[in-house]
Amino acid sequence: MRRALALSRFPVLVTLALLLTLLVIPGRAEVALHVYVLVLAAFGLDALLRVLRSALPERRPSVVDAALRPRPRPATRIPELDRIEREVTLGQATAFDLHFRLRPTLRRIASELLQSRRGIDLDRDAAAARRALGDETWQLVRPDREPPEERFAPGLDLPALRNVVAALEAI
Repeated sequence: MRRALALSRFPVLVTLALLLTLLVIPGRAEVALHVYVLVLAAFGLDALLRVLRSALPERRPSVVDAALRPRPRPATRIPELDRIEREVTLGQATAFDLHFRLRPTLRRIASELLQSRRGIDLDRDAAAARRALGDETWQLVRPDREPPEERFAPGLDLPALRNVVAALEAI
């Protein structure tokens, strides 16, 4: 009953507006009547649409919509990054792994950075490479570095590794 009362207010208000318009502007009765019919038709369509919408079941995503929705990609690790992480971990553990696993990677990085940014060849111009890298990094990547005598001696500690990385970044 309340709903019917709420729905009947608007047409009554529009009808009163039509009557007022006919009294104030009697020469425009035809236009006022056309506007009145148009407004009532829009109101009727809106009320009909509301009734139909409430009669329909709740909308759920279709199977097609679910299939077309992009799926998040699983986070994949870069294999090269995994390899370098292993080399760093092993290089910190033993002097053997530092010399034979991590050192070749650091040499390759140092060589490429020196060549591309400063035009210095790591193997041919040792003095310039030593100045560019610093003593600590140079001792690690120099071409004539001897393998460790004690294979299970501690490798590179974290502060020293940070210094080597900082020297490489500074090139």
